[in-house]
Amino acid sequence: MLYFKINKMASGFFALFDDIAVLMDDVAAMSKIATKKTAGILADDLAVNADKASGFVSKREIPVLWKITKGSFLNKLIILPVVFLLSAFLPIAIVPLLIIGGIYLAYEGVEKIYEYFFHKKQIKDKVVDIKMTEAEILQFEKGKIKSAIIVDFILSVEIVIIALGSVIDEPLNMQIIVVTIVAILATVGVYGLVALLVRMDDLGFKLIAFSKKEKSFSKTVGNALVKTLPIIIRILAVVGTIAMILVAGGIFVHNIHFIHELVHSLPAILGEFLVGLLVGTITLLIFRLILRIFKI
Repeated sequence: MLYFKINKMASGFFALFDDIAVLMDDVAAMSKIATKKTAGILADDLAVNADKASGFVSKREIPVLWKITKGSFLNKLIILPVVFLLSAFLPIAIVPLLIIGGIYLAYEGVEKIYEYFFHKKQIKDKVVDIKMTEAEILQFEKGKIKSAIIVDFILSVEIVIIALGSVIDEPLNMQIIVVTIVAILATVGVYGLVALLVRMDDLGFKLIAFSKKEKSFSKTVGNALVKTLPIIIRILAVVGTIAMILVAGGIFVHNIHFIHELVHSLPAILGEFLVGLLVGTITLLIFRLILRIFKI
């Protein structure tokens, strides 16, 4: 009798482990899909935060980045429960939130293109070399941190909503696990890469200083790292802008039937980009018209 009880208990444990293994496989598969869907925003998040975390003296870059990272975790700690409550008690609100987020992403993408082509000189004119006092430097630092955390909040909402949209038909417990994993991976991945990027030029300068010879391997590598960093940030900015427009277009194509019907004959990536570009352009025009009417 004891043997059968032990055997039954062992079978129960193995069945439990099997269920856990299946659950983890499902979580891993869905997390992968959700991460792919949020990749566009992550690219923009990376570009934005690399820009926000740069421009400080070397010894302040990592402390500033750590403050922004803590702000990002706090953002997600606020956003995740709210979104899960909506999913549990008001799931009908998820698609409208996705649409609103899509409008914002499309606007941001198109506005960046507009700024690049029409306000490029003004942006350059704003970059001036001034000497600041210690108090002014701290104030500047606080301003950049606050700005970065606000931008992160908006992008985090989009990441969480899009990740949730990819598992909206799954049970609530699966939604919570998958979306939380994506949110954590997004924060750790983005800010980990930003930390590497902002230290690239410092590593380059150290390698340059390492050798006293005019031409050496360390100086060649050091110069390459210093010169490559701004190029990488510019490339990330371009990729992030295109990705935002694509993600926005995808939200509209996959959630609004008549838009899907309009572009279904086109290649998916082209249709989504055109829809995102059109939505962003219309939103930008409306926004600028409102500014002009109210003289803001």
